[in-house]
Amino acid sequence: MPKTRRVLAALLCAGLGLAEPAAAQGLSPAVSKPRPWSRISFFTNSSVMTGDDGTPTTFAELSTAFSYQLPEMDENGADYGLDVRFAGYAPGSRPNRVSVYEGFVGQRLGNGAVRFRMGHIWLTDMGSLGSLAGGVLEFRQRRTALTDPRWRAGVFGGLEPNILDVGYAPGVKKFGGYVAYDGAEARRHSVGYAMVRNGALTERSVVTTTNFLPVNRKVFVYQAAEFDVQPPAGMARNGLAYFFANGRVTPHTRVELQGTYNRGRSIDARGLGDDVLNGRPITQAAVDGLLFQSLGGRATVEVFPRIRVYAGYSRDKNNRDADPTGRTLIGGYASNVRGSGLDVSASDSLMHRPTGSYHSRYVSVGRQIGRRTYVSGDYSTSLSVIRFSRGDGITIETRPHTTRFSSTATMNITRAISLLATVERTNLDQGHEFRVLAGLTYRIR
Repeated sequence: MPKTRRVLAALLCAGLGLAEPAAAQGLSPAVSKPRPWSRISFFTNSSVMTGDDGTPTTFAELSTAFSYQLPEMDENGADYGLDVRFAGYAPGSRPNRVSVYEGFVGQRLGNGAVRFRMGHIWLTDMGSLGSLAGGVLEFRQRRTALTDPRWRAGVFGGLEPNILDVGYAPGVKKFGGYVAYDGAEARRHSVGYAMVRNGALTERSVVTTTNFLPVNRKVFVYQAAEFDVQPPAGMARNGLAYFFANGRVTPHTRVELQGTYNRGRSIDARGLGDDVLNGRPITQAAVDGLLFQSLGGRATVEVFPRIRVYAGYSRDKNNRDADPTGRTLIGGYASNVRGSGLDVSASDSLMHRPTGSYHSRYVSVGRQIGRRTYVSGDYSTSLSVIRFSRGDGITIETRPHTTRFSSTATMNITRAISLLATVERTNLDQGHEFRVLAGLTYRIR
């Protein structure tokens, strides 16, 4: 029968003047090339902060993000990508902002062995120094399958772009290179060097490294570091500027052990920028990533199916000049509690300070409603405010008496359209704040 169908298909195509299908010729159909992916998002952010004297301060923001990029490929062809953001504010509050995260064009040659890009580029192998407005030339080891390991090496040069606005830092240039190895199971090792010149001054001369090492299915290690070869700006100290290490061991299917060490600053300016500029409180979970120094560990145990508890301890320094303090953590999370569909998580961090101890608590309850909507409610205490205090760092102000109530709903209207809405009220040391955030994302492809 299969042979008869192939003969009939060939006769039909011949009669219509069409080419015989590849499947009818016993050949595999051609593999289609990956198509560009794209999405556009809209978000609104409105808040009213009321002080003790009853005077309200309003804030309103409308932001848009647009992305359009070709997936990574190992073949000849064009290479391009675009990721831009716009933020508009209520009249008189602050100027509108346009930022270009990525916007580049390029070419792949030698079946992907050579790749060139120019424009606004983010070099992931360079960590926090990866923002570049210029060009990068990368040489890659050829591979026969996407899962094959390979070596990569690249050189780059250009200007220092403004992260949160269109334009460039005046008189600042950046250039350097990197070497990277991509292995199986997401394994990656990279070493890079960057020199940042501010006119005639060497602003930074730094070596960066990142490593993700899956030893086996039970042991994972991640590490990132920055080492200043020369004193930054000729004034600060050279040597280790930032180091982070995270190790995870799973000795049993129900037990996970994790240890972390961090020294130096690692700031997600894009995610925390608005909260920092407006002096808004930030949850303890976000602050943990900004500690100047931290050493700790955590153990997680699955006591019952879908129920896990954890406990840990760490020694932290919030700021460069602060004394080390202790932090004890206990918590847990459970999904579909007793068949109710509720997902529950809670944690309690006990902070041991020279001025006294206090708790930072977090509770969240969520549930799936129908097939497309998920709602959750959260409660947290003891928030913190991040302030820029000097050129070499930031200051974290802890506020034990602050509380926050919030509710979030996420809805997938279609496979391409999703909605997000968040309502929250924060009780501050002085006054309170009411905030509403709403967003829409449309995935074009």
